[in-house]
Amino acid sequence: MKVLIIQQRMGIGDMVIYLPYIRAISKKHDNAVTILAKKNSKVDELLKEDTCVEDIIFLEREKNKNSAHNGISGFFKLANLLKSKKFDKVYIFNSSLRYLLLVKFAGIKRISQYPLFRKKDNIVISAKIFTENELGVIVSTQPILNLKNEKSNDFKNKMNKDFKHICLGISASGPTKRWDVENYINLCKKINATIPCKFYLAGGKNDQELIDKILSSSIGPNCISFSDLKIIDTLPAIKNCNLYLGNDTGFLHIACALEIKCLALFMDSPVMAYGKYSKYISVIVPEGETEESTTHNTLGKNKISFKSVYTKALTLLS
Repeated sequence: MKVLIIQQRMGIGDMVIYLPYIRAISKKHDNAVTILAKKNSKVDELLKEDTCVEDIIFLEREKNKNSAHNGISGFFKLANLLKSKKFDKVYIFNSSLRYLLLVKFAGIKRISQYPLFRKKDNIVISAKIFTENELGVIVSTQPILNLKNEKSNDFKNKMNKDFKHICLGISASGPTKRWDVENYINLCKKINATIPCKFYLAGGKNDQELIDKILSSSIGPNCISFSDLKIIDTLPAIKNCNLYLGNDTGFLHIACALEIKCLALFMDSPVMAYGKYSKYISVIVPEGETEESTTHNTLGKNKISFKSVYTKALTLLS
């Protein structure tokens, strides 16, 4: 049976969160699946060494851009592409009528989808309930990223064992979700004064200004930047870190899926959706907020307690 999974959310973190459900579907059908996803999900790198996926189709729909799958012509272009693949079954992890019509025009007969027109949902709970109802099995919310042991061990052998190693998640999808870089610099200095550490700056090209500030600070010699690396090339380093410390960003969810301890700072995104699905994630929220109240538009970046972050980081490193 040829199975298609549609997961149209953008971003690395969302794709990581869906991994348990992709694997469960693949296992149920005893076959690798095809995923329709956006390029910025980096699914091709995240699942490069995974046997549960046999093909990836990139969804090219960007707002205010002349993307291949925008508009009516783009709709039928994508429908014809899917039709040529001759899928037997599709799982649609969203409530959009567009995707229901898309797969019908593509000739896919067996369709499973979220209830149409649902406006709000908890990404983890909705995916878990949907998958379990469709497959008739219990699915853990813990994502796992497969990484070849030799790659992980090769990197581990190069790491200085006189130091603790921290993946520092300075990136974020927007400025309201990002703790100020000066806080991270001062935090690294203070942690390093107690426990000698190496810091891996988890960010990309768009974060170069932040990375440069850290590298030019007094803690800079203890730092290594990920900015020139592909996501797949960062995995051995993250896997061998003692701790992820940083914002709610894609690297948080990668670290969680590599099963390392994570200290996540939530200031403007929903903790109950992105911070509670794994035992590896510990959460700090703005002062005056709770895990339940910290969500979109909390705007609490200036209310994250430096002392709380420092104290919790030391506890997790010990």
